[in-house]
Amino acid sequence: MNTVQFKKDLVASIPRLRAFARSISGNRDRADDLVQETLAKAIANKDKFTEGTNLTAWLITILRNQYYSAGRKLKREVADPDGELAATLESKPQQAGHLELKDFLSALQALPDDQREALILIGASGFSYEEAANILDVKVGTVKSRVSRARLRLEELMDGREEFERSEAAAAASADLIQNALSV
Repeated sequence: MNTVQFKKDLVASIPRLRAFARSISGNRDRADDLVQETLAKAIANKDKFTEGTNLTAWLITILRNQYYSAGRKLKREVADPDGELAATLESKPQQAGHLELKDFLSALQALPDDQREALILIGASGFSYEEAANILDVKVGTVKSRVSRARLRLEELMDGREEFERSEAAAAASADLIQNALSV
């Protein structure tokens, strides 16, 4: 079908499209918008129309699909004319996630090599314990204990318990030094 004939047939279909659009939308303005969107899609997808078939039926199918797609989209939207809901939305700062990842990588590097290797093979690389044992040339139980110890150690490092234990030990050592200095 040539372009001129296609456009003439489109224009001839407009009254039927408007009637159908008004019947499903119940709103004259919405019906006009649907017809306009349908015509734009039909022109953009002219190559998908099979010549010799019913153009009006093809256009009504496009209109109907457009109507239901818009309806699904509207169901997901929330009316917020005053912007009150939008004002409550917040986006957390991204640098916290970056810092947590940096802390995690530092804690991971603080693990002994054998524990770090076992944990990465199991946790990050997705190997089974048996596969990891073959790779590391150790027994399965050894891999399991290394992973377990690595996870516990990572938890301590990430929770900051080690810093507390170190500061507590340093305070005890300082108290001993002061006690020794006073007793002299």
